[in-house]
Amino acid sequence: MTVQRTMAGPIRGRRSPWRPWRDGWTVGTLLVGGLAVSPILAVTYLAFTPGDDIWRHLAATVLPGYIATTLQLMAGVGAGTLLIGVAAAWLVTMCRFPGRRIFEWGMLLPMAMPAYVIAYVYTDILEYAGPVQGLLRDLFGWSGRRDYWFPEIRSVGGATAMLTLVLYPYVYLLARAAFLAQSVGVLEASRSLGRGPWRSFFTVALPLARPGIVIGISFALMETLNDFGTVDFFAVNTFTQGIFDVWMNMNNIAGAAQLASILLLFVAVVVLSERYARRKQRFHHTGGKIQPLPAYPLHSGRAVLATAFCAATVLLGFGLPTLVLLAYAWRYFDPALAMEILGYAGNSVQLSALAGVLAVLAAIVIAYSVRIKGGLLLKAVGRLAAFGYAVPGAVLAVGVLYCLGQLDNGLDGVMRDRFGVSTGLLFSGTIAAVSFGYLVRFLGLSLGTVEAGLGKITLGMDGASRSLGRGAAATMRLVHLPLMRGSVLTAGLLVFVDCMKELPMTIILRPFNFQTLATFVHQYASDEQLGEAALAALSIVAVGILPVVLLSLVIAKSRPGEVP
Repeated sequence: MTVQRTMAGPIRGRRSPWRPWRDGWTVGTLLVGGLAVSPILAVTYLAFTPGDDIWRHLAATVLPGYIATTLQLMAGVGAGTLLIGVAAAWLVTMCRFPGRRIFEWGMLLPMAMPAYVIAYVYTDILEYAGPVQGLLRDLFGWSGRRDYWFPEIRSVGGATAMLTLVLYPYVYLLARAAFLAQSVGVLEASRSLGRGPWRSFFTVALPLARPGIVIGISFALMETLNDFGTVDFFAVNTFTQGIFDVWMNMNNIAGAAQLASILLLFVAVVVLSERYARRKQRFHHTGGKIQPLPAYPLHSGRAVLATAFCAATVLLGFGLPTLVLLAYAWRYFDPALAMEILGYAGNSVQLSALAGVLAVLAAIVIAYSVRIKGGLLLKAVGRLAAFGYAVPGAVLAVGVLYCLGQLDNGLDGVMRDRFGVSTGLLFSGTIAAVSFGYLVRFLGLSLGTVEAGLGKITLGMDGASRSLGRGAAATMRLVHLPLMRGSVLTAGLLVFVDCMKELPMTIILRPFNFQTLATFVHQYASDEQLGEAALAALSIVAVGILPVVLLSLVIAKSRPGEVP
């Protein structure tokens, strides 16, 4: 069979590419895509399935509050991450001030701190019985709460502050990458027209970086919708909190699915807004020569303010919580509890590693199938499979349990009818359910990374391998995997770290009496035992530092010809 290759399309032979029963790559892509989208379809189905008439009760009582609180939280986090992320990215990229080199990677450190962990720490510090208010009462002689005013940490404002401190790196990351990629010629043209650094920033650099900034804000907002630990600990009634309440306390999965379907609308608005913001926008360098970025030196007061701003952000988002956790871990260290935490760490590593491997394998199947077969169908399946990353874990957990519950009931019915044996729950409430949920949730993350690595390999490599008699599988194994090894490892690492921190989905899908580091920290911190949970929380933070190091290295090398 002769092989034909075109520069613009996939490799095809004489046989029609649309033979799914003979093409393992296409079958695999359709299977993975179907599995990934099935929980979302299940949530939609449950939302429109007749059940207990709880919807009217929710609409008349708590639903308006869920909507108002969720919108308020999203608005606050969006504004906070925008201001901090963009300002920090511009300062460390374009300005010169003391500590800039350290802040280039230091501004990413709060990304390693889960929002629920930082919420536990600051509540312990700032609550009425905490050291801050206790010190104020001692200094000024106040005897009770009526003598002074202090902001309430367990509020919408407190949740907004906690989420902003750990989510601004999404905006910082993409804004800095956008600033590094901008043409120096455009900035020089603005300066030659008499505009200073600040006017050039607002009229030239910021509009050019808008697509990346919007994507960063979208990621931050989707993480806000996914958060459960912070809003639960602060008693802030968002949609995620409502889903848990209706499902766990009211034992009504249909009502939980209806709330989840509304939350899906929030996600759809965020995703569509991000795509609309960068519609038909393309930015290219105006010259082939890459010039060094301009350096705006900051002197005296401005330099002090820039250093203080960056240092305070890193200190509040990472430094102070880490120091508090270290102090608590030392003070409350218990060898027996440490061994117990070690077992929970093993559970977390086991689940996260399994999910990382599955997500990478699934991403390779989809990305390579799209590469060699092409077509609108496979591309659409790939887009749908990646949509799970934008869906909150609590929403996906509803769909996962329904799908696996139906599978368990079907298998049990067949085994009872044919063999008189009950299989029980083989998938629901087991490690398989958690692994499946993780796969659906983080497949988009691994798929994007694998596609980026695969896209750097020229199609000529495929044609050369196929002309030597190698099939698609052999070409992937012998040619592509060695070349994209870094991307594959990065994809697996990112999924691993996110799974270690995942809380809402783990709480719902985990087996009975099965703990991970995230669920252990949430349980103990919710019972006001942060000291006992400090060691486990530090373990999660330590694992989260790994992708921060990778991201800082990628950013430093993102501008050709720039010396980091």
